[in-house]
Amino acid sequence: MKAIACLKYGEVENLVLSTVKKPTPKDNEVLIKIRATSVTTSDVLIRRLNEPLIPRFILQLIFGFGRPRNPILGMVTAGIVERKGKDVLMFEIGDEVFAYGSISPTKRRFGSYAEYICLPEDWNLALKPLNLSFEEAAAIPYGGLLASHLLKKTSINKGDRVLIYGASGSIGTMAIQLAKHMGAHVTSVCSGRNFDLVKSLGSDKVIDYTIENAETKLERYKYVIDAVGNSKSSKLKEKSKKALTSNGKYISIDHGTPSTPKEAFFNLKRLAEQEKLRPVIDSVYPLEKMAEAHTYVEMGHKRGNVVISI
Repeated sequence: MKAIACLKYGEVENLVLSTVKKPTPKDNEVLIKIRATSVTTSDVLIRRLNEPLIPRFILQLIFGFGRPRNPILGMVTAGIVERKGKDVLMFEIGDEVFAYGSISPTKRRFGSYAEYICLPEDWNLALKPLNLSFEEAAAIPYGGLLASHLLKKTSINKGDRVLIYGASGSIGTMAIQLAKHMGAHVTSVCSGRNFDLVKSLGSDKVIDYTIENAETKLERYKYVIDAVGNSKSSKLKEKSKKALTSNGKYISIDHGTPSTPKEAFFNLKRLAEQEKLRPVIDSVYPLEKMAEAHTYVEMGHKRGNVVISI
């Protein structure tokens, strides 16, 4: 099968179109013919691995030294079940499914930058919502699960004011919708060119972090949610950390290890089926253009998700 292999950590030139052996499902696994995957910020961080010495050493303990232990990156899958192991009960051949290759910090599987992948049936794997295309389904798991992780740290009541910093990215676009579903009054921080997008997702107010004195537009919030982490900052962001009510809370994607439980995954599926959660796609690339897709994501200005169609 065709796959994109990461030959070593570093630049996008290390992502090479390769021919590898098609996987065979174990007794509890399904073999999925992948129709779409996505390039996430986490994928780019793993491929580059240009962190400071100690964090880089820890990451290489996890992912492999010199090059990824599994050279085929990618954790988001949308496709069709082609084969199944003898113990699989929940899926049938021909089922259209979507998945995320992590169910806990210790149970994760890369490999979606390819034509096929095998996944256990009891992981974050479900029938694809009928109202979504494969590309749209591939735009849900990463941002949706990380946004769910952030919002799980809140106890939003109807009308609570929530500020989302980095609202136009894959995590932010999901966080807007999930917070609105919980009853929040949402202020989104992004560049002015993305105002129409975040308003269409439910944002009540918007702040352009690029303008002079943007911090003067801050109010007081029950929760300030940082959907981009330490990779990006601004004067507005630093001020937002203190723009809290007396019982307010600042929550960053960089705080702790994100959890990706099954209940969160199936909640995303349910909300998408009810059309209460809309995946946002910036652009779609073919598998052969993976390096270009990584370059674009690395620029840090994507709106929602960058999807790979296979």
